[in-house]
Amino acid sequence: MALPIWLTWALVRRVIIVVGLIFVGYYLVTFGQVVMTADDDDRRTSDAIIVLGAAQFDGRPSNVFAARLDHAFALWSQDVAPRIVVTGGKQPGDRFTEAQAGFTYLRDKGVPEGDLLLEVDSHNSVESLQASALVLEQRGLNRVTLVSDPFHSLRVKLIAEEVRLDAVTSPTRTSPIEGFDVWKRYASEALRVSVGRIFGFGRSVRVGELVPGLAILGAFGGGVIGNTAGSGPVIEGSSPSPRAPKRRRVRARWRRIRPRRLVA
Repeated sequence: MALPIWLTWALVRRVIIVVGLIFVGYYLVTFGQVVMTADDDDRRTSDAIIVLGAAQFDGRPSNVFAARLDHAFALWSQDVAPRIVVTGGKQPGDRFTEAQAGFTYLRDKGVPEGDLLLEVDSHNSVESLQASALVLEQRGLNRVTLVSDPFHSLRVKLIAEEVRLDAVTSPTRTSPIEGFDVWKRYASEALRVSVGRIFGFGRSVRVGELVPGLAILGAFGGGVIGNTAGSGPVIEGSSPSPRAPKRRRVRARWRRIRPRRLVA
């Protein structure tokens, strides 16, 4: 016996409400985990320190990037690891990659060039850690300490686990991002972690790049799901994204999913 239409719609509404409440609860738990993980500093003796890239301006690290590099330098000086991997590509029109800017900055602070590795093709955290994991594995290295901003810690640690790195986090404590901007980042990171845990972070990158509507969901707090490149204070970018036709940009970024090289 078929249910009346009004009863069918009532059941559908209830299911939608229940599913919505479950997702909200899941998101709030994840938000709390992002906030709590931001307070952790689990530095330990490692094979390498990996610095997640941030904005650079014609070869000069932004204040956000410089804070990360300074912390990586301090860890290296304390013999946490004998080498530093600096990550980050560039946008069309840039003369320098984020990694090149970071390399020059650390070299000028006294890190020997032989202790520095550069990952120069990535455009988001997943690509950075995929490429770093591949090259470190080729050298028989796996234990890493990840350096980024505190609100970024949980996501980069989970991504590192996904690419089979034995990773801990040691975030900078001198980032210029503060106040309400930090809480916006927490909210954005919680959404990205929520999605990444369900679908996988690598898969979320591809979905976020191919489905613009999903990318909008992650825009609150800067950046988008699967692509954290941006401009100004937005972390992990190098300069404003080009205003190329959307279809061409999506196809090009799909081809860049797997970074191609990391150089010494």
